[in-house]
Amino acid sequence: MYLKREFIVRHPIVVFTVGIAVGMCLIKIFSTPAAIDPFDTYTAQQSSYGTDTASHNELIDDAASDREVVSHDHLYDNTSLSDQLKREVRVLCWVMTNPSNHKKKARHVKRTWGKRCNILLFMSSAADEELPTVKLDVEEGRPNLWRKVKEAFKYVYKHHYNDADWFYKADDDTYAVIENLRYMLYPYSPETPVHFGFKFKTFVKQGYMSGGAGYVLSKEALRRFVVDGIPDPKMCLPGTVINEDIEIGKCMENLNVTAGDSRDVNGRGRMFPFAPEQMLIPNKDPNFWYWNYLYYKTDDGLDCCSDNAISFHYVPPSLMYVLDYLIYHLNPFGVIRAQRLPAKLKVGEFLPAPKEETANSNEDSMDDYDRLGKTATNKTQTAPDAREVD
Repeated sequence: MYLKREFIVRHPIVVFTVGIAVGMCLIKIFSTPAAIDPFDTYTAQQSSYGTDTASHNELIDDAASDREVVSHDHLYDNTSLSDQLKREVRVLCWVMTNPSNHKKKARHVKRTWGKRCNILLFMSSAADEELPTVKLDVEEGRPNLWRKVKEAFKYVYKHHYNDADWFYKADDDTYAVIENLRYMLYPYSPETPVHFGFKFKTFVKQGYMSGGAGYVLSKEALRRFVVDGIPDPKMCLPGTVINEDIEIGKCMENLNVTAGDSRDVNGRGRMFPFAPEQMLIPNKDPNFWYWNYLYYKTDDGLDCCSDNAISFHYVPPSLMYVLDYLIYHLNPFGVIRAQRLPAKLKVGEFLPAPKEETANSNEDSMDDYDRLGKTATNKTQTAPDAREVD
């Protein structure tokens, strides 16, 4: 409806006021996103992510699923030590996966850390040429994990026993720094019956290794497992159960395969059953099952982890690419660390236990309350993997 000319002439202030009001409404309606306070937008986004972190991570992982891997080489890097380690410490990696995870998880392992293994295998119940997979005659599902592990190691022994010195099992949500794994293994003879991983104390006298952090068997440990262990029900449990890591720990102990110490010289851990942020900013509850399962007294927080950390668990595909960038590409300019390899050990020899000292920082010192949790001895406790799933 149009205002009459007479009304406009007689009431200019009213018209002006109405015009201002209408203009403000139009600005509000048609304002562009740039007019919104960026801080308010960021805060709102963070709030929504916090209430549905899983959905947000799924969106990121879906976006990364079809991402092409771009070559990002450093032409002037000195890789002579890592090249030497790759020749002298041959590591076969096999990754536990399943058909539903081939594209969601397994192929991202192949595009990131898996490509640094001497040999990379994916164990599944279905063939997939992209990975490719080793098709095992084992049904999927947690109840079949122990059988799947046995069949996988039998395949590795039959087809690749002489192609590697160490044999590393990981999940498709494990991230591993293979150069650091080789560095840890370098002093040891592959003929020594030993296996390494993140060691839990319960259920097995000498300790057993977390399945999620991954565990690595020496050549002799693999031989004993496949040749002497699996065929003998007194050595290794026949059939199948959920907790494959506990069962292989029992089997290794029965076969006199030593549960090695994967900590560094400072007593800091190198292989972990959780993602990096969960180790650096941990659950402080002293009743949390993790503190009761630890084999070694272990600090947490910023003093938790070795500078030569090897593996983390529960790592989504998006974080695998982030870790790859942070580890292999991001460098503080001008900081060059001296590196040298340790002396070799004879067959059957082991490095001395780390000397435990108070950390060189006031953040999470060795005597803080994080380390007051008593080691669990109750044999009826639920196994860690089951609690992790819960």
